Amino acid sequence: MSRMPVLFVGHGSPMNAIEDNAWRRDWARLGRELPRPKAILMVSAHWETRGASAVSAAAAPETIHDFFGFPQALFDVCYPAPGDPALAARVADLLAPDTVVQHPTRGLDHGAWGVLAPMYPDADIPVVQLSLDRDRSDRWHYEAGRRLAPLRDEGVLIIGSGDIVHNLRAIDFRRPETLPWAERFNDTAKQLILAGDHDPLIDWRTLGPDAEASINSAEHYLPLLYVLGAQTPGEPVSFFTDDVFAAISMTGVQVG
Repeated sequence: MSRMPVLFVGHGSPMNAIEDNAWRRDWARLGRELPRPKAILMVSAHWETRGASAVSAAAAPETIHDFFGFPQALFDVCYPAPGDPALAARVADLLAPDTVVQHPTRGLDHGAWGVLAPMYPDADIPVVQLSLDRDRSDRWHYEAGRRLAPLRDEGVLIIGSGDIVHNLRAIDFRRPETLPWAERFNDTAKQLILAGDHDPLIDWRTLGPDAEASINSAEHYLPLLYVLGAQTPGEPVSFFTDDVFAAISMTGVQVG
C-alpha cells in the first residue's frame, strides 16, 4: 500500500458542508483524486479535552450538530460513517505512554463531517476522531503528529480540521472585509510551511502580534501542528482552498 498523504483543511463556516461554493468543490475534488484511505483519523478543532487525549471508539459514531443559529438543512445532515475501534486502539498504542481515553459514545463533530461529507459523500470510510488535550504544550501536539505518522503506511488518511487564522471576535459580519493582519499571518505561515521551518509555527507566540490575533484561542490552529508533525523532512507540500475571509483562513495544506 502506498503512503497516504496528510491534510490540513481550513473548514470555515459549518455552512460549507452544504453550500455549493469553491471550497466545498475543492474538498470534493480531493476526495476523488487522493488515494482511497482504509480509514481516516480526524483531529478537529471542535473536540477539546483536559488531562488526557481521547479517541472516538464507537463502532457507529453519531453526527454531532455542535452549533446554533444555522438553517434547519444543516441540522438535518447525517453523516453515518462507521467508526473503527481497532484504529482507536492503535492510536492509543502510538501515543503511549501518554494516556488516550477510548471514548465509547463520541460522535463526529462538524469539524469532521463538515469536510468529510463533501470529500466522501458515501460515508463508507471508517472515521476515528482524536481530541485536543488542551493541557498539553503546543510542541506536544506537533510531536503527537510525528508519533502518529506510521498510520500513513497503514492506509490511514490523517486530517487536521481547523483554520490557520480564526478570530471570530475580530469580524464585523455586517462588513466582513479581510483584515490585514489575518492576510499577513496566513502568508507567514505558508512561507514557513513551504520552507519546512516548523519551530516558529510550533512556538507561534514568537511570531508577534499578527500571530496572537490570528491564532487567538488556538483550538483551530492546533490541528495544523499534527499535520506538520506527520510530515517527513523534505516531503512536498502544496496548498488548496487558499483564501482568507475576514479573520478566517480557508487555506488547506496537503503533505505528500
